[in-house]
Amino acid sequence: MDIFKSIFLFVLAGLFEIGGGYLIWQWLREGRGIEFAILGAIILFLYGVVPTLQPANFGRVYAAYGGVFIALALLWGWQIDKIAPDRFDIIGASIALIGVFIIMYWPRS
Repeated sequence: MDIFKSIFLFVLAGLFEIGGGYLIWQWLREGRGIEFAILGAIILFLYGVVPTLQPANFGRVYAAYGGVFIALALLWGWQIDKIAPDRFDIIGASIALIGVFIIMYWPRS
């Protein structure tokens, strides 16, 4: 599988998970309508489907996805909630993304 396609799938899964979770959050914490919960649940279901398109085994995909989620969650908070990541957030996310590349894309013998 092409690395760029794999990265795209990670980002898509992340957007589905964070977006779906955000809609559920809006429903429960902000008093939004039930349609937020329903749409959030549908999007979270799609989050569960997208990682199955990755070529690696379940454990490897979900371990690597954790690093992608860290970075995307900070970006979501920055763009949607207007809370900028600080330097420690950026350092931590960078370390996590290095782990993603080692886990998923480092050549194996």
